[in-house]
Amino acid sequence: MNDLARSVAREVEPDKVAQLRANVGRVMVGKSGIVELMLVAVLCEGHVLLEDMPGMGKTLLAKAFARSLGCSFRRIQFTPDLLPSDICGSRVFNQQTAQFEFRPGPIFAQVILADEINRATPRTQAALLEAMEERQVTTDGVTAALERPFLVVATQNPVEIEGTFPLPEAQLDRFLMRLRLGYPTAEDEDVIVRRAGRADPVDAIAPVIRPADVANMQSQMDATHMSDDVRRYLLALIRATRQSADIRLGGSPRASVALYRAAHALAWVRERDYVRPDDIKELFPLVLAHRVVLSADANLRIGDPEIVLRQILQQVPVPAE
Repeated sequence: MNDLARSVAREVEPDKVAQLRANVGRVMVGKSGIVELMLVAVLCEGHVLLEDMPGMGKTLLAKAFARSLGCSFRRIQFTPDLLPSDICGSRVFNQQTAQFEFRPGPIFAQVILADEINRATPRTQAALLEAMEERQVTTDGVTAALERPFLVVATQNPVEIEGTFPLPEAQLDRFLMRLRLGYPTAEDEDVIVRRAGRADPVDAIAPVIRPADVANMQSQMDATHMSDDVRRYLLALIRATRQSADIRLGGSPRASVALYRAAHALAWVRERDYVRPDDIKELFPLVLAHRVVLSADANLRIGDPEIVLRQILQQVPVPAE
């Protein structure tokens, strides 16, 4: 793309980002920052783990985001008796043709809501690994590609542990970010209550971005610049997680790449062609908190990896912009 074409495209795309924020904001009040981060995940071809209490709007967010992107959406309710074939599909014998035919499962959509993912058994949770990492599904030796963009939004309740199966580190590492919606402010909750009605608010949302637009956005995001000093700062933060006495398992090279790409995407979403140290600082806990494992002592004293990561942010020198 030449400079003129890039500048013209760059004038158009921020309008789409603003429209996306406003569109989802019609049903998700006061959560424009979360919408930005969801778009960051799509641009990075990553996935999102939404960890929050029931009733916070996790399902509503996923549905509104998928509708705004013009993407197909499927919800999978994870339960202990859910089988891998219930997600990926299976081969069924057709008596009319006397042949086995593949019937695709709900994973064959562009935005997947994996609701209460930690309620399924590890074997069923693992059925998502290939789809999340390679954007394909293999069933009975037959591999089928998934349509892009492809985003898995998994939800889990952070306080309820009875009848759940914790996600293994290998699967947690496939999620680009772990996000929490949090309680709304008093003003936002007042708006939510006054908007409440019988009709599903998502039905009134029209797409503002086409799936084909995402590839163009990704190419523009890749042109975003990160200086050597900012890149070294990013790597210093990752290394600090490996050297911290409070962390038993630090960030992997995959975490470094995830943070690197997410920083480029966040800068682009905020209409900049360069990455700032503040982008790294904002994303660092979101990208690393679910990937690191605290030591036994730190787990008892602190409990939350985000607290340790924010301490690291205070210790590692920030480069001058």
